[in-house]
Amino acid sequence: MKELVVISGKGGTGKTSIVASFATLAQNNVLADCDVDAADLHLVLAPRIISRHKFVGARDVRILPGHCIACGKCEEICRFEAIYFDGPGNGIVPKTFRIDPLACEGCGVCAHFCAEGAIESRDAQSGEWFISETRHGPMVHARLFAAQENSGKLVSLVRKEAKELAKKRGLDLLLVDGSPGIGCPVIASVTGADFVLVVTEPTLSGKHDLERVLGLTKHFGAKAAVCVNKFDLNPEMTEEIEAFARANGVKALSRIRYDPAVTKAQVMAATVVEFTGGAIAQEIKTLWERVTLAMG
Repeated sequence: MKELVVISGKGGTGKTSIVASFATLAQNNVLADCDVDAADLHLVLAPRIISRHKFVGARDVRILPGHCIACGKCEEICRFEAIYFDGPGNGIVPKTFRIDPLACEGCGVCAHFCAEGAIESRDAQSGEWFISETRHGPMVHARLFAAQENSGKLVSLVRKEAKELAKKRGLDLLLVDGSPGIGCPVIASVTGADFVLVVTEPTLSGKHDLERVLGLTKHFGAKAAVCVNKFDLNPEMTEEIEAFARANGVKALSRIRYDPAVTKAQVMAATVVEFTGGAIAQEIKTLWERVTLAMG
């Protein structure tokens, strides 16, 4: 089984639109939406959820006011400054401590050192993950709840489940819509992948983001190539980006033009190659052919 991951240096480059079109063109594939912080592949592919599962990615830590003696040890050792001396009284002391759930990282150090056992630490559900069917094959995807983190852990889980699903059904391609940027979710998306396609746009910030992303793929030994989306908006910058890629030993596989048909396809909940047979659809098909050739 081959694993193709599509990523970008920032959001909005057209990464997901390209992945959705690849899903239309591919055969015997499983989809994995690993952009769990802002998942939107489902908006185009309209998945029918078959199974739903809880994702536990953090710890919920809270102070039990009835047991707190206000010694202050927890506040002293909390490196995240998440503990405040403004909790309710309990008959022993007029005021106790409380934990700010937005500042707390769930490390549990305070609970470990509380001599009174006044701090409770337990698993907390951070989101959900799903196995679904789409018109272009099965898909594993997820969503984080508001203000939740640990998305790298969830990305790893989505990839793992997608691989197991591919093996179970005898499918030979895992197509991953990765996270943008260079943070933990991206690292969790690309490590161990057979091929990484980096989608960028012809802007100065797009070039800067591409430099960071290619540095990341190089660090983790991932075979990568570049596609410039909306290249015709700035042909000079496109040339500059492709020259940079080549200078760093990375192929610039293809260019895709700007076309309002992309937005129209999204409104119709369709992939670009389903919506139009125009020039942009042909460019995406050419990109797909070159990607499959480069993967081997």
